[in-house]
Amino acid sequence: NADESRGGSDWLGGLAAHFRRRRAREAVADALYGAVVDQARQPWFYTTCDVPDSRDGRLELIYFHAILVMRRLRVEGEAGRELAQALFDLLFLDVDRHLREWGVGDLSVGKQVKRLAQSFYGRAAAVDPLLELGDVPGLELVLARNLDRDRHPSSEGGDARLARYLIAQARSLDGADGTALLRGSVPFAQPGADPRDTEPAVGSGSG
Repeated sequence: NADESRGGSDWLGGLAAHFRRRRAREAVADALYGAVVDQARQPWFYTTCDVPDSRDGRLELIYFHAILVMRRLRVEGEAGRELAQALFDLLFLDVDRHLREWGVGDLSVGKQVKRLAQSFYGRAAAVDPLLELGDVPGLELVLARNLDRDRHPSSEGGDARLARYLIAQARSLDGADGTALLRGSVPFAQPGADPRDTEPAVGSGSG
């Protein structure tokens, strides 16, 4: 009958609208992720902060920049939280892809992605209050642990420079236009804006 027809049409229309919203959210998440990856590739991190220019070092920088963006998105209500989740999903979809490219077996990939995702959550939980407080020494400890400084020691001041950058970037994003962020635009500041951070760390690049 007509009522049943309208009911079916309403259900299908709602489903179509849901998929349109999801596709739009995924497109915005893709733009945000592109901005995160581009920022993490800035040479300043590897030359001035002595971040290891390796798979793990580059991934750590992607993690930290994703944390900055997700932290900012969470104050944008439900839309921000949904977008933060979409960004997280995209990040670990990319991690999954890279693990397979690096030769990790299919049976192990899922376990490794789960372990890395749990590690990401732990990292975000550790970093968030330090960013809020502007705690440079506390962030230095987190960076030293996650950048594996036992195997990749930093020259003097490298981790402090990166910690100051992350705090400044968090504060800059706190003041950014939320509407633009929800549309996929991340106004990352250029690294090295602090006058103390314009020169390479002591000993960096020396033989």
